[in-house]
Amino acid sequence: MNNYLKIFTMKRLTTLFLVMMFALPLLAQNLPAKLEELTAPDFLKAVQKSDSVCVIPIGVLEKHGPHLPLGTDILAARNLVELAVFQEYAVIFPSYIFSQIFEAKHQPGTIAYSQELIWKVLQETCDELARNGFRKIVLVSWHGGNNNFLPFFCQSQLSQRRNYVVVNYTADPAAEYVEEINKAYQPEANGHAGQTETSVMLAIHPELVKQELAATQSGKDHHQIENPDGGYAGIWWFGKYPNHYAGDGSIANKEFGELLQKADVKKLAQFLKEIKQNCSLQKVQNEFYDKAENPLKTRQ
Repeated sequence: MNNYLKIFTMKRLTTLFLVMMFALPLLAQNLPAKLEELTAPDFLKAVQKSDSVCVIPIGVLEKHGPHLPLGTDILAARNLVELAVFQEYAVIFPSYIFSQIFEAKHQPGTIAYSQELIWKVLQETCDELARNGFRKIVLVSWHGGNNNFLPFFCQSQLSQRRNYVVVNYTADPAAEYVEEINKAYQPEANGHAGQTETSVMLAIHPELVKQELAATQSGKDHHQIENPDGGYAGIWWFGKYPNHYAGDGSIANKEFGELLQKADVKKLAQFLKEIKQNCSLQKVQNEFYDKAENPLKTRQ
């Protein structure tokens, strides 16, 4: 090897060494957000980096019209959370499908766990996350069938003292996108597997959408029963939408889905940043526990 080649080789090795010296710390800082991708040592770093915040994207397995996949809710929820934590780091729990879905048991592919099981699994999941160091657990559900279940679950966390807080995320899209969204939004075409949900799936998983089938079933309100004024009956959804399809997915488009995702991601990222800084939730919850454990003393 001549001197020129030796010098060239040494320079390359030196450059490579310096690159590795600078790159390794950066790689160490790039912690995965997905819990299942973390090593045990990195998990400890992730709890600290996330300010003890873990997000559970919640979906279900159910029919989404004739054109969307059964896992639409979990695919959409997971995608939303992944994009948001890229902007504001938090740990993401693996895909979670234990939701309330009795109203779709008549449709093929529906997995409807008992009410006892869905409660117990969510409670024990939160308990285990807390045992591992998380103090704020955020539920991000894409599934409308959870609209009553999850708020009640959060309320029930007050039944006994816990060293963590559960928050059900329900925010609207970021305000700066609302006007643009409203221009494209068609109320009569929206609902379960309608314009909005189909547009989002076209944006994130177009390979799973069979939009040509969207018009092969009706997503219109069938008005099969009249719910008593001021009353609530569990059969209301089936009475209105027996096809488990509400709206019209045939008018959906990728661009509208991308707009919706952009608006939702920004809002969720803002929320995660705020909840990391929020100390009042745990403080006030602990104050409640103290008073609830000795209500007679509270009245004195």
